[in-house]
Amino acid sequence: MLDTTEFALLRRVAVEQAERRAPSLVAAVVRGQELLWTGARGSVDGAAPTADTQYRIGSITKTFIAVLVMRLRDEGLLDLNDPLDKHVSGTSFGHLTVAQLLSHTAGLTSESPGEWWERAPGGDWPTLVESMSGEPERHRAGERFHYSNVGYGVLGQLVAELRGASWMSVLDEEVLAPLGMTRTSAMPVAPHALGWAVHPYADVLMPEPTPDAGAMAPAGQLWSTLADLARWARFIAGDTGDVLSPDTVAEMRHPAAVEDGTAWTSGYGLGFQAFRVDGRQLAGHGGSMPGFLASVVVDPATTTGALALTNTTAGVGVSALTLDLVKLVDEYEPALPAEWVPLPSVPPELLALTGEWFWGPTPFALRLLADGWLDLRPVAGAGRASRFRPVREDEWVGLDGYYAGETLRLHRHADGSPHHLDLATFVFTRTPYDPSAPIPGGLDLGTWPTQS
Repeated sequence: MLDTTEFALLRRVAVEQAERRAPSLVAAVVRGQELLWTGARGSVDGAAPTADTQYRIGSITKTFIAVLVMRLRDEGLLDLNDPLDKHVSGTSFGHLTVAQLLSHTAGLTSESPGEWWERAPGGDWPTLVESMSGEPERHRAGERFHYSNVGYGVLGQLVAELRGASWMSVLDEEVLAPLGMTRTSAMPVAPHALGWAVHPYADVLMPEPTPDAGAMAPAGQLWSTLADLARWARFIAGDTGDVLSPDTVAEMRHPAAVEDGTAWTSGYGLGFQAFRVDGRQLAGHGGSMPGFLASVVVDPATTTGALALTNTTAGVGVSALTLDLVKLVDEYEPALPAEWVPLPSVPPELLALTGEWFWGPTPFALRLLADGWLDLRPVAGAGRASRFRPVREDEWVGLDGYYAGETLRLHRHADGSPHHLDLATFVFTRTPYDPSAPIPGGLDLGTWPTQS
């Protein structure tokens, strides 16, 4: 990167570390498949921390649990609308759905009853279930966003029961190993930072405990490094390897609930936080455990992302820091658009679909994209626009916009030439209100005036 860009990034990190009194603070910027920049301030064991120094990442752990759940969904082993009881029995909240637990809309209590779980050794699953035997719901399921650490402890157990192994061993095998994330673990592995509490009115430190959280571990147990989390940022942006489909990750990024009401600056999808900044939507997650703070955020549109790790209980604004780092990079060195290249060839039957189609009197343009995808949008002005992915011959499914999830079907003449498109009962024809098409032009009382 340019020297001016690197200095701006380092200064932002340096100011945060100095003014917020962080024992150590490391940060990085990614774009595409590259780790563009890393920076560090403070010290770990008397030396500057590096991209290989482990920190506890807290609730970023939830993103990994969510990926394991979505793998189960994609394999057909569960449905997101399944009640918990279908897969994990014996709880007092078995009517809550998998999707509600993933998106923090189940209404479940935020913390496990009893001692502060983040600072005390955790009990096993039966102990957690017993502690939740009263009235664990704080809101009607689906009513609102209510962050629940307990919900992710439950999802970790769901993974364990459906896979027949601990969630951590499943994570190692199915996600960490395939992505090459060898420095992400349930307990710290040297070199790692120690967690500290910084006295609010004196520049002194007190060590924080880092126990095994037991059944609550899926909510915030993991440790990781800048290098490993850089790979995770790429994953969130869509570089998923063989772990998940990019479409599934895009589904996870889509907000299912808004955290801050009408302001809508932050929301939550299926395991990922969503942030709306300057008209752009970013995704990632923050993490907080006694002695540690962490954040990873990425703009899927540009693949620019940032991450930050620090070993202090409170005070450092890691989420604001990572958002600022993304903004700085995009201001100093904006991402270049991908080069346009022509398609090597296209099937003639698809090429015949391109051009102008009419919904009633309104012209739409249909463009052919790579891999047989289609793009349908109004010729002029704003309106309902979507991309469509082929699912079978003459059928496509909507990926975004108004028609997301809807099926686009091509109907042909007897000779095989295109006749009309049917999209969720809306019929598109080659001429406005074609009288030969079903409904358009066929049931009205008039026709377009013409001269003989």
